[in-house]
Amino acid sequence: MQALFFDVFGTLVDWRTSIAHQMAPHTDEPEAFADAWRARYQPGMEEVRAGRRPFVPLDILHHESLGETLRKFGLSVSEPLQWEMTLYWHHLDAWPDVAEGLLRLAPQALLAPHSNGNLRLMVDLARHNAWQWDAILGAEITGHYKPAPESYLKAAALMMLDPAECAMVAAHNGDLAAARALGFKTCFVPRPREHGPGQSVDLAPEDDWDIVASDLVDLADKLSETGL
Repeated sequence: MQALFFDVFGTLVDWRTSIAHQMAPHTDEPEAFADAWRARYQPGMEEVRAGRRPFVPLDILHHESLGETLRKFGLSVSEPLQWEMTLYWHHLDAWPDVAEGLLRLAPQALLAPHSNGNLRLMVDLARHNAWQWDAILGAEITGHYKPAPESYLKAAALMMLDPAECAMVAAHNGDLAAARALGFKTCFVPRPREHGPGQSVDLAPEDDWDIVASDLVDLADKLSETGL
């Protein structure tokens, strides 16, 4: 196994807490706002995946869904401030294990985010959290939002690797299932509080993924032991 591709939202960063913290000055319901904004994430991408609109970067989809969420909460915000809020997604804090985990994984494989986030978003998250990547992959690079097969296949091809030489690391069973169907190795890292204390999905592995780890540090240990 030569490369590890990482889902980012939820797997590497605690988006809910981060968005709620940044929205707190603007609403009395910051957690609910974060949840409502995130709930428009998949529907926005599905318009692109289904071919009903051309590919646009996630920042554009986040900006559009922000306007809808602001209206839902009865908030009136200027257009410049709406763009500032859109960039809140560029300043999400990592889960506590991520920095050490990435440092311990770096000698074992090439590391790259493979996210639906756009390139600048990934660059800003890396700078915000002091991550070092060997490459940045994902939707804007491949022109396809996960879980479209082309997203995974083009990412491997850009690294000059076969899918079997790559592993997808994610906290979402659906992401791993899509990657495995194309020949990728799979690593599940649960984030049981991604959606807050009432989370009911992705609490446990739903298939026999190649590695199931408690966090990225544990993943580094298991990868070193198994050689995947």
